[in-house]
Amino acid sequence: MTQERILVVDDEESVRSVAAALLARSGYSVTTAEGAEAALTRLQQDPDYDLVLSDVMMPVIDGLTLLDHLCTDHPNIPVVMFSAINDIYVVTSAFRRGAVDYLLKPFERTDLESVVLRAIEHGRLRKQNTLYRHNLEAIVTARTGRLRSTMQDLERSYDITLEAMGDALDLRDQETEGHSRRVTTYTSALAQAMGLESEDLRIIARGAFLHDIGKIATPDAILLKPGRLTPEETAIMKQHCERGYEMVRKISFLREAAEIVYAHQEQFDGSGYPRGLRGEQIPLGARIFAIADTLDAMTSDRPYRKGTTFAEAREEITRCAGTQFDPQIVEVFLALPAETWSNLRIATESRFPLPSSLSSSALPVAPDKQHI
Repeated sequence: MTQERILVVDDEESVRSVAAALLARSGYSVTTAEGAEAALTRLQQDPDYDLVLSDVMMPVIDGLTLLDHLCTDHPNIPVVMFSAINDIYVVTSAFRRGAVDYLLKPFERTDLESVVLRAIEHGRLRKQNTLYRHNLEAIVTARTGRLRSTMQDLERSYDITLEAMGDALDLRDQETEGHSRRVTTYTSALAQAMGLESEDLRIIARGAFLHDIGKIATPDAILLKPGRLTPEETAIMKQHCERGYEMVRKISFLREAAEIVYAHQEQFDGSGYPRGLRGEQIPLGARIFAIADTLDAMTSDRPYRKGTTFAEAREEITRCAGTQFDPQIVEVFLALPAETWSNLRIATESRFPLPSSLSSSALPVAPDKQHI
């Protein structure tokens, strides 16, 4: 069994000798130092001690000053002060500055053994606590890393699910294929330009991607009708906002994105639907989306019309600032270089190529229903 090591510090050689002899007889490994400076030097060279016993009254550097150094530089080594001075102020000061015990000289062997035993046990428990905290921090760090990795995997899984939902809508309504991806890219770019936080960007992107998901519940006879919709059919088509909201809000991580799905057809002047929200009553994500949605709708080809240029779309969005669109967001939109949007469209379509079997060129002529 390894012997506990004790450093005895006293300027009187006789005291050092007596303390060392008593402690050695009790089975401890004892080293002595004739003063605070010698003790600090020894501890710099070999700090692996289980206890320091130090006198209070010593020349040059006194014991209390040594105690301050030890508590700062070697906080895991317990320190017991001993002195012939029976002064409550000195005793109290020693405890306040970090001593674990105080022993009066001259001391009996039993008193010394008892104090040393308690102090070494105190130091052992302190080291165990330090080790426990260190291990706990390591465990927490490791588990936090694993949790973060799991959450990232889960988030990727969520996004794959969202992608599948969006693709399902594209397959059903081939007229607007790729629209969900493009409008999500435009919405995210505009939201980033507004300086939104990353969590808000994720919510807005998900809401944009799923904005038309409620159309899955729209009857084929209406969604795929080649001719103009009747007023009754238009009313049914307009239900897709609320239907989409009811579908998406039941998924906990999409609850905030569901508000964008619900409000994506609202207009800044209150003339939109389904609730006729006005101004800032409309969620910020939905106000951003409205510009991105119109931008994509105007610049995308349809079987019955050719898409406009991005410059023409910018002019139309500018004209509708304050009525259809939030004028402050329009300002951010106009501040971005004009080529931003065409470059984003190219990048989006090259990253997500569409199957040739879904090409819109072979589809029958139908009115543009994506804004209904």
